[in-house]
Amino acid sequence: MKPKKRDTMPGDIEMAAYGSRGDDSFTQGSSWSIREPFAVGRVPTWARTRHRQEPRLRRFLDSFKRDPVRRISTIGLHAPSHQYQAADSSDEPPTEQNHKSHYFDLHAANVRTANTGLARELKGRHLQMIAIGGSVGSGLFVASGKCLYLGGPAALIIAYGFVGVMLWCTIQALGELAVAFPVAGSFSSYSTRFLDPAWGFAMGWNYALQWLTVLPLELIAASITIGYWNDQLNKAIFITIFLATVIIINLFGVKGYGEAEFVFSIIKIAAVTGFIILAAVINIGGFDDPQGNTGYIGGRYWTNPGAFHHGFKGLCSVFVSAAFAFTGTELVGLAAAETANPRKSLPTAIKQVFWRITLFYIVSLTLVGLIVPYNHPRLLGNMSHYSVSDASHSPFVIAIESASIQVLPGIMNAVILIAVLSVGNSAVFGSSRTLAALADQRQAPQILAYVDRKGRPLFAILFAALVGLIGYLADLKFQADVLNWLLAVSGLSSIFTWGSICLCHIRFRRAWARRGRSLTQLSFTAQAGITGSYVGLFLNVFVLIAQFWIAAFPIVTFTDNQSADHASPSKVAQSFFLQYLCVPIVVAFYLSYKLWFRTSIVKCDEMDLDTGRRRDVNLPVLVMREKEEVEQWPGWKRVYRFFC
Repeated sequence: MKPKKRDTMPGDIEMAAYGSRGDDSFTQGSSWSIREPFAVGRVPTWARTRHRQEPRLRRFLDSFKRDPVRRISTIGLHAPSHQYQAADSSDEPPTEQNHKSHYFDLHAANVRTANTGLARELKGRHLQMIAIGGSVGSGLFVASGKCLYLGGPAALIIAYGFVGVMLWCTIQALGELAVAFPVAGSFSSYSTRFLDPAWGFAMGWNYALQWLTVLPLELIAASITIGYWNDQLNKAIFITIFLATVIIINLFGVKGYGEAEFVFSIIKIAAVTGFIILAAVINIGGFDDPQGNTGYIGGRYWTNPGAFHHGFKGLCSVFVSAAFAFTGTELVGLAAAETANPRKSLPTAIKQVFWRITLFYIVSLTLVGLIVPYNHPRLLGNMSHYSVSDASHSPFVIAIESASIQVLPGIMNAVILIAVLSVGNSAVFGSSRTLAALADQRQAPQILAYVDRKGRPLFAILFAALVGLIGYLADLKFQADVLNWLLAVSGLSSIFTWGSICLCHIRFRRAWARRGRSLTQLSFTAQAGITGSYVGLFLNVFVLIAQFWIAAFPIVTFTDNQSADHASPSKVAQSFFLQYLCVPIVVAFYLSYKLWFRTSIVKCDEMDLDTGRRRDVNLPVLVMREKEEVEQWPGWKRVYRFFC
């Protein structure tokens, strides 16, 4: 039937008048595209003319309105018939309209996440810097000091290397999924599509809560960092300045976020590279310490006080802190929905994670363990009162101060301040995009799905800003307790997210093979393959088990004052919930949604492998040309490009 005519903008078509045909996808580049996207194509003449004619103030105000060209209706959309064979005896597929009971329309959710109004303005250089240095903050520069105290230098390297391998496998799996399906919500949407809508709901809200709690945590950390220069100033002043800064950056759209992270990452890369050189010089005796001692340090602190602290339990206690330091690496996958050319940009960015793991974590922390003993009195955990966000306890700052250099500790604190603001910036981006995707799937209030003409999820950003007001608790006497409980909400969130990514990749590959499709049809495949996803999943589960053990039987530190009641039931219960609070939150989200909507695990034969999938028409030709080019490279370049 010919669709009814209506008033439209050029290039706009009514999607509701058409049904899904076979394996066709409602995605950019397919025969069912809504329109030619402005972000990756030319702006139509009518839009350019109208833009020039309107006053500047009017254009600014109109930019906050919803773009009518980007709207899509899912009324009338039907999933392939095989998805509903057992759902209803009638010929009509079930929809929200003809179901009186609670019903989740999985296909409509997939269509909405594949056709969001988010602007595709991120470029390759943005993604590469997000992958290398994005969201590196207090988790590395400050919390690593607590890891050093709890486990010792050897445990520090083992734990961070362990989590690094786990994350490399996970990001490879995410890269394959994100290049194939550059949809809004990324991994939370994949959990809904490939696992269970209830699990997708739990993972989406788990990830959103993670960043929503990290935002005030980093704002407080930034205000405390200012205290390194002047601790008499009111922290609320800087909370206001920093919160306004990260919100303004995000109001510039995804391009503003990308440019800010590009600059922040360059500063962090330069600082860590400079620290590595300085730490190597300190280790070989290039500077006198405050006591006037000179000479080669080498592995002195690995012998006295030792390489390990608190034995195997100390090693296990470092895992979650290490995972917290790696948090945000997966943002490169979340940004796929706002990337101009995911096929070209994402694989390169995904490979940069190798350098993130090697340069930022393994090399720098190895040198920290060589020049800072785990029993240093200023390390986190080695004091009766400490804050996880106090940069003065950073092992990086302590290492530089050991060389008696007057200027560099202040410079390192400034770098930590920039890194903390970078994490706050990423927190607003990650939470707002996840909330908008949840709203697109009808798993969050619909107002959060509002995307304006600049491609900004306005109400989701404003909601993140409201949660950021928790940062004003920084002036409380018990700010350490507030920080610990905020950290408890986000502590294990990344482990659940990464494990879900690996499981989604495993089930996607299984469904892909059952349809008789070849891996050559995918633009990018994980270097670790499906084996890497199994390894990543196993390691994530292992970390959860190890953390349960540590939470139930915590290590006694000086914060307990070695009192007789350190093992009392109340202290053990508090310690358990501080370290394992994320688990009951995820379980509550999953069970409540599953019982309400009666969702079931998505079977491999019923998985939607086409809606939102990016299809490169000339993929075989492009792959052949790339192989011919690679064959002409020298051996060193092949090895380099394999990792990078």
